[in-house]
Amino acid sequence: MKTNEMNWKEEDRWGLKEFIFLMLLEFVFVMGCIKFVVHPIYSHWFDNALYAGTLIGLTIAITLILGVYFIALRPKKLSWSEVGINKFAVKDWKIIVIFSVILMVGAVIIVVLTSFIGNSWENSKTEAIQQNITFVTVLIAFISAAVISPIYEEIFYRGFLYRWLRTRIGFIGAILLSSTIFTIIHIPTYNVMPVNFFSGIIFALAYERTNSIWPSAIIHGLTNGIMVLLTSLG
Repeated sequence: MKTNEMNWKEEDRWGLKEFIFLMLLEFVFVMGCIKFVVHPIYSHWFDNALYAGTLIGLTIAITLILGVYFIALRPKKLSWSEVGINKFAVKDWKIIVIFSVILMVGAVIIVVLTSFIGNSWENSKTEAIQQNITFVTVLIAFISAAVISPIYEEIFYRGFLYRWLRTRIGFIGAILLSSTIFTIIHIPTYNVMPVNFFSGIIFALAYERTNSIWPSAIIHGLTNGIMVLLTSLG
């Protein structure tokens, strides 16, 4: 089936079943099993928060990408373009640059404001990088944050989730609810949740404006990559 047969912002080919199954996959299997059962196992194996965190990210990426394929796409014989994997126009690079700057500036403002309530922005992965700064550790962290996470998160949270909500509760509702869910799934890294919510809004807006998840993935990757590099320099 061709995606141009319908306006992706107004309708989709999924029902409540696909939404429920993918939310169960996220909140029960990923958050309940992978994050709280598998992650400690990885941590025991490697005794290194960076390596364990990178492997857990890859595990979640594979799980959610396969979930989208086997639950939302394959049963209905749909292509990946249904979840926003489409080409974007050259003019959309302007959106990518502007939104990246907005996200970085907004993140800094949020960090400064939350610092007044004693919120620390360190976590186990950033501490692991700072304790052992080498080319390899920075490269691993960069690939994890700037490549793996942006691709699978944009496919799942914007390509499927935002679109599903967009066709049912409208633009504003979809942005707020998808960003809220995107924030919740980052538990237990509570310190970055305000930035995650703001990021979710920016990524959804990029998808909304360009009709492709690649611009949001690029923005996501750029900002995450810059954060990793700043952390390694700090």
